Amino acid sequence: MEPLSEKQIRSSFVNCTKGEAARLKLPLDFAELPWEDLDFLGWVDPGAPLRAHLVMPAAQGPLGISLRVPAVKRTSAVKSSMCQICLTGHASSGVTLLAAPLAGARGREGDTVGVYVCADLACPLYVRGKRQPKLRSGRYEESLTLDERLARMSGNLEGFAAKVIGV
Repeated sequence: MEPLSEKQIRSSFVNCTKGEAARLKLPLDFAELPWEDLDFLGWVDPGAPLRAHLVMPAAQGPLGISLRVPAVKRTSAVKSSMCQICLTGHASSGVTLLAAPLAGARGREGDTVGVYVCADLACPLYVRGKRQPKLRSGRYEESLTLDERLARMSGNLEGFAAKVIGV
């Protein structure tokens, strides 16, 4: 992913108001982000922990999606869960259901779409093996190449984004 400026990020959001986009807090480590390892930028808002955001590259420029984080997290030390974006297996506390208001009038009326995703939104780092999930049995072995796994992750994210923007 190409490095983005704060202005590019704030202007990319499709499912929140300009005021909400202006008030969101960027990741605490924004200046040190490993852009070369990111296929999208995802973070939990440090100023509002029940909000998360992701910005992905798109044909018309960066596409930002605002997400809601559940207030109560129920976890189990025995169960595991899988991210629907990168297909990384985690202990159940490593995956959370995030809800995105739909873009436009339907979103303003309260319609949302949800996705189970890595709780830290670090999918590109998990796929590249730069971050390891906390899973008792270790990482699942796959026969896909890194490029194939990255393409699958991008396709899954694009499918979710299409639901949010109503394509």
